[in-house]
Amino acid sequence: MITTVIMMLKLKAIEILPSSSAFAATTQHWKHRIRIRISQSFFSSLSIPSSFSLHPSFKHFPSVAMASLSSTSNDSSSSPSSSLHSAGDVQKIKFCQWCGGTTKHDIPDGEERLRAICTTCGKIAYQNPKMVVGCLIEHDNKVLLCKRKIEPSYGLWTLPAGYLEIGESAMEGAIRETREEANADVEVISPFAQLDIPLIGQTYIIFLAKLKKPHFSPGSESSECKLFSLDEIPFSSLSFSSMVVTLNLYVEDMKAGRNPKFHYGTINKRPGTSPSDIDAFTLEDHMQS
Repeated sequence: MITTVIMMLKLKAIEILPSSSAFAATTQHWKHRIRIRISQSFFSSLSIPSSFSLHPSFKHFPSVAMASLSSTSNDSSSSPSSSLHSAGDVQKIKFCQWCGGTTKHDIPDGEERLRAICTTCGKIAYQNPKMVVGCLIEHDNKVLLCKRKIEPSYGLWTLPAGYLEIGESAMEGAIRETREEANADVEVISPFAQLDIPLIGQTYIIFLAKLKKPHFSPGSESSECKLFSLDEIPFSSLSFSSMVVTLNLYVEDMKAGRNPKFHYGTINKRPGTSPSDIDAFTLEDHMQS
């Protein structure tokens, strides 16, 4: 089994540092010298028998890869807090963004998290979540969805949404993303949902909106745009867990015969799952007003 895994790793073009000459070294030598970077999606695709145990020389694999290779399939045993502490990939920060000096990785005085600290100027690199903004567009008792023409989640349906840019408000960003992905001009009605995803360091803010004119078409990142009634929404073909949660909350509000509420919640993704694993999550801390 070890031989099979190694062959699969080679076929997947694993990046091995510092040089290929290290292959000639003994296992005891290279396990301390070689750092192997492996995609989460590849490891999650491997099927490992429950009786399989890893050779000790594999113990230095990244923790997320080890979690995917675990004999148990219940990834939810990892606590959200431990996932959050490792989500920033602070170890990848090797050089200072201000002076170019090398960094060390340590917990600064008075803090709780591992940081990249410049050994030259002493500045600390802080990593912060990214904000994703978008619109849930209502028109004739239907909602507008876009089919993605880019990875991740190519060919799956999503609300028009994307990363907020510097210099724009969340609402301005949501309107811009809608224009870029659906060639649609919208009027924002109200905020609908804020969804935090700690594991990947993202916060979603989704606004309810309506079309100013009944015109839309695929933008550069979309292959199709379409209006769906509540019963037609393709929940099995949605792009991300955030879309599943947002649209489920909207459908629940509408079928309850009430105006859409504002929702807040935390989406806890299972460690090691890919963005397209739309059901590998739990919704916690849900509040509505």
